[in-house]
Amino acid sequence: MLELLVILVVVVVVVAGGAATLVVRSRRRGAGVLEPPARGGTPRGRLGERGTTQGRTTVPSPAPSTGAGPETDEGSGVAAGPGTVAAPATPPGAGGESGTAGAEAGTAAPAEPAAEPTRLRTRLGRARDLLAGALGGLRGGGRLDASAWDELEEALILADVGLATTTALLVELRAAAAAQKIDSRAGLVDLLGEGLVRILSEGDRSLDRGEGVANVWLFVGVNGVGKTTTIGKVAAGEAKAGRQVVLAAGDTFRAAAAEQLELWAERAGVDLVRGAEGADPGAVVYDAVQRAAARKADLVLADTAGRLHTKVNLMEELKKVRRVADRDPGTVREVLLVIDATTGQNGLVQARQFAEAVGVTGVVLTKLDGTAKGGIAVAIQGELGIPIKLVGVGEGVRDLVPFDPEEFVAALLGSEEGEAA
Repeated sequence: MLELLVILVVVVVVVAGGAATLVVRSRRRGAGVLEPPARGGTPRGRLGERGTTQGRTTVPSPAPSTGAGPETDEGSGVAAGPGTVAAPATPPGAGGESGTAGAEAGTAAPAEPAAEPTRLRTRLGRARDLLAGALGGLRGGGRLDASAWDELEEALILADVGLATTTALLVELRAAAAAQKIDSRAGLVDLLGEGLVRILSEGDRSLDRGEGVANVWLFVGVNGVGKTTTIGKVAAGEAKAGRQVVLAAGDTFRAAAAEQLELWAERAGVDLVRGAEGADPGAVVYDAVQRAAARKADLVLADTAGRLHTKVNLMEELKKVRRVADRDPGTVREVLLVIDATTGQNGLVQARQFAEAVGVTGVVLTKLDGTAKGGIAVAIQGELGIPIKLVGVGEGVRDLVPFDPEEFVAALLGSEEGEAA
């Protein structure tokens, strides 16, 4: 009897223990079971085998930032603590007008460094690579032989110097090589640089501002070469130099041109005269000259509609605009032909036609930082005698710079002088 009671007690104890174990396991396996909230905190998930927060650490969100707190993780508002990588501070001007988002409290935005002058050697891009690469065989050394002259001729033609200018240049270089007893390929490259500088240095490359008031610079060219942008950059530069400028929106056939010029006028702080869409461009230029005279402004920068040099009627209209601009009190000091340098030899054809129609006094070569080969400058100067006065090597205001033949040639040939300039 006693033995039966002992067995019964053992069974009861085992059963009770098993039930308690099941209860404990059930609690441990429960998903999403909430613990009581901490003082002043919020409920949090229990860590367990299937808990929703297993494997990561939950960081409570801080109070809203007042702009003077610690760095925050990008887009989360979570304070950067140990083991947390904070987002880098936004550079000035990249994340808003203040440029201070994400910066540490009390740290002032760094002042912008003074902009360095635009250098052709860093902006000629593919033009430099093309010609310098083609001349690589000549720079490699060796004697000056017939193959060297053939290589040079091919390189110049591929660089858009043109057949006529290339032929004349080679005749000159052969004579110079014979006179100076040059017998090396490297010596020929040096002679080439001297010859190109001589060609590009001919003529007056300065911009004629004249005396008195209402001096007119007329900008001409085909569509898409960057006339309006060039005018805006010139206006900004002249205004910065202390001159009073009036812009004439003479491209009345394209509303976007007048609107673009208006933005440039506001940016440069200069006057703008514009007419209704489709208005007589000569009348717009005339009104701009009258305003310049009344306000004693130094310069009138006149835009004109882009026109194909092959269209006789449009070229005749351009002649009329020039005559109107030259009436008293206005005086046309410059007729600047804007040419896209990437058009190659077609730019030479444009220059010839515009020069015959309106007496071009200088050329502005744009987009030299792109796929332009650079030799078109030599062709225009060599064949037409029209000086290159300005070159565009970028989109910024400072990227329209006066043409410097020596720097241009040194950069184009990839010479050491170009690197040091």
